Amino acid sequence: MIGEELGFAGVLVISTMFLVLIMRGIRTTMGAPDPFGRNLAFGITLLLGLEAFVNIAVVLGMLPTKGLALPFLSYGGTSLVTTLFAIGVLLNISSQMPGELR
Repeated sequence: MIGEELGFAGVLVISTMFLVLIMRGIRTTMGAPDPFGRNLAFGITLLLGLEAFVNIAVVLGMLPTKGLALPFLSYGGTSLVTTLFAIGVLLNISSQMPGELR
């Protein structure tokens, strides 16, 4: 739907935003102060990245329909609440990083 409304530029912006989110999640993973935080940050980043990748691949017709929502954008209250909770945990881990890594 976003591709229909905003065109290639809109799709490019959203794809770039997901790429930045994944890159920042990896940066948080590498800078987490303890092993549990590192594993948790990696899991959350992987969850959001795979959900976005699978949804985009389904929309492009590269994968069969799976029913995964695009994080932050697809309609669905439970998916949005879960994604926001995961991002809140990721931000908390990020706030625990040493100052020079932020």
